[in-house]
Amino acid sequence: MNASSQEFKISVKGLQVGMYVSRLDRPWLSTPYALEGFLIKSEDDAHEIGKLCAYVFVDASRGISPDPRFILIDPPQRSSRERARQELKALRKQTWTDTHTFAEEIPHAEQVHDELRDSIDEVMQDLYRGRNLQLDRLRESVDAMVESITRNPTAFSWLKEIKRKDDYAYHHALACSVWAASFGRHLGLNRQELSELTLAGLLFDVGKTRIDNQIMVSRETYDDRQHQTMRKHVQHSLDILNEASGVQVSQRIMDAVATHHERHDGSGYPAGLKNGSIPMFGRILGLIDSYDAMTNIRPHMGSRSPHQAVMQLYESRDRLFQAELVEQFIQTSGIYPTGSLVELTDGRVGVVTAVHSLKRLRPTVMLLLDADKKPLAEFESLDLGTVPDEEDGRAALAIRSGLPQGAHGIDPAELFLD
Repeated sequence: MNASSQEFKISVKGLQVGMYVSRLDRPWLSTPYALEGFLIKSEDDAHEIGKLCAYVFVDASRGISPDPRFILIDPPQRSSRERARQELKALRKQTWTDTHTFAEEIPHAEQVHDELRDSIDEVMQDLYRGRNLQLDRLRESVDAMVESITRNPTAFSWLKEIKRKDDYAYHHALACSVWAASFGRHLGLNRQELSELTLAGLLFDVGKTRIDNQIMVSRETYDDRQHQTMRKHVQHSLDILNEASGVQVSQRIMDAVATHHERHDGSGYPAGLKNGSIPMFGRILGLIDSYDAMTNIRPHMGSRSPHQAVMQLYESRDRLFQAELVEQFIQTSGIYPTGSLVELTDGRVGVVTAVHSLKRLRPTVMLLLDADKKPLAEFESLDLGTVPDEEDGRAALAIRSGLPQGAHGIDPAELFLD
């Protein structure tokens, strides 16, 4: 039993109607169930779970308690997976809740976004000119962004998507800092930790300003020599941070920057660290960096849809990235993240505008095209979480698939920004 959440590990033979299943003995994505858990409403539900799992975890604070005869006790020595869960649990120092609605936060978030954009532009220009990194104004802008995201993370995530710039380096830096703040909020980091993780997410690639521009803009696949040159950006970033003016950079930020290309299985660089030897902030930033890179068009590589990128991360769990961290990130982003273009089961097309913490597979979608893929006269906001299910429990209306950026000629920036 987990005393803090009243969570019990039980044999599936002890499942009863009214129990809330909070975890399975396997990853959620390998099952037909939603990521957030579910209430057993019928004997058929219990039977279906029994066909998939040997044991599950039930939360007695959200449903009925199990019969003690079916409670399973783990051996004294914890498994590596349980240690990983405890490590993530130790990060949770604060539970953040939305204090503003999306509509209330968006005007403030837009102002902060534009100020941060200007700060990034100034910093990048200074670095390209060989000047030292000026951290004072950048840190102020980052702190303002963190404040916005702690109030409501959806507003900034939305702006990140619809205010994209063609400059990949700029957009990647901004997007990774937004993801860092949102993911850190989900993990329960305190305010100081959120600021450090977010600043690290903004700065981990600043060393690329010291890489030959011909390599940076090359549309060809990198050869071995170019790969080795690109890998030097990690040390360049550390050098830039060490030389920064205005504010001393914390060791936690330096360690995160130094290790954001290390990988769970030891295949990363520059030190080939693996598993728990990679600092937690480095693990977080490595995952975020990879996700955002996959969803953006880079000079030498195409992009995947956000849904495809999420699934790629999932397939990389316990290989490139810690499985528990991947699963937590998917809970942050949703299977279809904010800003994703999606096609519904009735053929209509829209863009995800909000991901719900309790119904991550059923976000709110702004409908743009009808079933014939023709523009709608008026955009309609549809909360899929409020659409009633069919009598057999299946979703009456759901997302059929994620779509890549630009599908059907849709540009959210043109649609939503004047």
